[in-house]
Formats: sequence, C-alpha cells, structure tokens
Amino acid sequence: MILAIFGGSFDPLHIGHIEIVKKALNELKIDKLLIVPTYINPFKKRFTAPANKRLEWLKKVFENKKKVEVIDFEIKQKRAVYTIETLLHLKSCYKNIEKTYLIIGADNLKNLQKWHKFEELKKQVTFVVATRKDTKLPKDLKKLSINVNISSTSLRDKIDENFLPKTLKDEIKKYYIRKKMEQRIENIVTILDNKKAENIQIFDMKDKDYFVEQVIIASTLGEKHGLALLDDLKKDLKDESFLNIDDDNEWIVIDLGDILIHLMTPEYRSKYNIEEFLSEREEEMKKLREMTLEDLS
Repeated sequence: MILAIFGGSFDPLHIGHIEIVKKALNELKIDKLLIVPTYINPFKKRFTAPANKRLEWLKKVFENKKKVEVIDFEIKQKRAVYTIETLLHLKSCYKNIEKTYLIIGADNLKNLQKWHKFEELKKQVTFVVATRKDTKLPKDLKKLSINVNISSTSLRDKIDENFLPKTLKDEIKKYYIRKKMEQRIENIVTILDNKKAENIQIFDMKDKDYFVEQVIIASTLGEKHGLALLDDLKKDLKDESFLNIDDDNEWIVIDLGDILIHLMTPEYRSKYNIEEFLSEREEEMKKLREMTLEDLS
C-alpha cells in the first residue's frame, strides 16, 4: 500500500486544499490519501474555528471522494501533536505500507528542520511540497504545482467566498465573519475593562433594523476619564477604522462602521437611558419576526 498524508489546520478549509487533494490523487499513484486536521498547530498558540468544526467541514467536502479518508486522531488528543507521532499511529493502523508521502505546504519549508524528530521523520516519509508553479524547490523534493494563490491566514483576515468550497461557502463565510466580530468586541471590552470603564454592556443589533451590528456602552469615571478611554481605544485598535467621533465631554460616541461605542458619565447614562431604547428595539424586531412567521404559516 502507498499512503499519502496531508495534515494542516484547515482554518478555514479553502479551494487550495481541495486542489492539493486532487493533484495528489492524480499524480502520486497512491492507494489512500489521509487528511489529518490538527487540534492546534505545534507552532501556533491559537485557532479560530474549533477542531470539531474544521473536522466537520472536511468530512462534508470529501465524504464521496474515493481513496480519501479524514482522520480525527490529532483532534481526539486535544493538544498539539507532532507529525512523527501521527505518522507512527497511522502506520500501526494500515498494514503492508510500501511508501508514505507526506504532503506539506511550501510555507513549511523554512521551519521543516525544526519539526520534532525531523531526522527520524525524514527517514520514514517522502516529502511532497504543494506550491505554485513559479516557486523553485531543491531538486530532491517532489512537487505538486497548485495554481491557487490563497492562504488560510489571508482568508481569516478577509473572507473571500471565491476561495471557499462551493458547497460550504455560505456556512464558512458566516462563521468567520461572526467570529471576527466576536474577537473585535472582545478586544474593545478588554481595553475598556483594563482602563477602569464600568458597567460595560453589549447589544447585538444585527437583524434588528439598526444602522450598526453591535453597540457597546460603558460608564466613565468622569469627563477626563472618557477622553483617556478614547485615546486608549485609538492607540490599541490599530486595525479599526474610526469613521466618526463625537467627543462631547460627558458623552463620547465612536463610530467604527459596524460597531458603535458610547462612553458616558454615569449622570448622562442615567439621564438618556439608551440601554432601554436598544432593548425595546430588540423586543420590537422579535415581535415583528414572530408576526411574520405566523403570517407565513
């Protein structure tokens, strides 16, 4: 039996990964291709989509692909797993293995010799590098030319559905957009909390016919504190676009396009009570949706 192993975070899964699988099946003359999603990459500290979600997407995309099997070994360990450990496990599961290909991306080459027990790994596998046609490789390395110029990192930064699997593009796109919003909100709340803002509240206004998706309200300790919080947000949120700032002493409003931040003195917050307005807006839209569903039924 000739095996090929293709591991990675697949965070998110994209058409470049699918192209690698197609090329491997067509060019490597293998009996089986094992796709092994990581729980977490040993060289990274975090992931965006949880392991079970990435596993689910892989199984959906490759469920009817002959010779392809998605392996959950690393995910079941719930930790970073070295490639040599996965290799030894898979070799114990499949008998009469004559040759094993290990498919890696060209971006892994610079750190390849840092991999755990690299010398032992090198003796047991033949490396296959998935790369674009214009990338030069050492002559002793086998290559799969992949004509897709995309990476999971760039997709996480800016989701482009053209690079997502057709059958899952809506699901994956929605997931990462929502996750990115959650991370942005978390960053803002962390900054405000660390700088002593009080009574921080978040209102999800998406699908509620409001002009932003999220509203954050926080109480300041006074006028100077509000201006200090504004400066901290400007300094720490370097990736955000501050479209408009209304910096009245007692009530500062920051417009990030899809997020609105209110920094208010306790007196102003009590006087204008915008929390009540936002809560009523949520309740109104909930009733409207329920009425619409009743009409449809």
